[in-house]
Amino acid sequence: MNKKFAIVLFFMFSFFLFPLQLLQADDKTGLSVGQTIYVPAYSHIYSGNREMPFLLTVTLSIRNIDPHHQIRITLADYYETQGKLLKKHIETPITLNPLESLRYVIPESDKSGGSGANFIVEWEADKPVNPPIVESIMIGTQTQQGISFTSRGHVIMVSQQPVHEKTK
Repeated sequence: MNKKFAIVLFFMFSFFLFPLQLLQADDKTGLSVGQTIYVPAYSHIYSGNREMPFLLTVTLSIRNIDPHHQIRITLADYYETQGKLLKKHIETPITLNPLESLRYVIPESDKSGGSGANFIVEWEADKPVNPPIVESIMIGTQTQQGISFTSRGHVIMVSQQPVHEKTK
């Protein structure tokens, strides 16, 4: 009887701890002073048995989701499937005010990126802020068919100190 009670107590205790662990893990999104972000994109995808290219318009969207602080976008480069740089979208840093967004469009007619196209985006801030949302949106219509989907960016490098401390 005591063994059964202990097992039931263990499972009840585990059940109540599990949601707390999920909350703690989800709560660690954290503030940042800068990141390098890889964003998958697709200037076309393949359809049908013959792998026919389905051309897509690609939009890179960069959204400053911090309600109180600005960020600077220092890089937004577009690469093709084999990793060759196709276009540098930013020559000088662009400041995004709180809740401001920025976009770059690769037209449907530009199939140079291929099915493995991607962007590298870098941003920085003077103090820790909410990291921006960076994603690509692909949309295409051919004949009577249409397709659209998004791809969220993935952080590949994080800045360790605010920008103004790097120059000291």
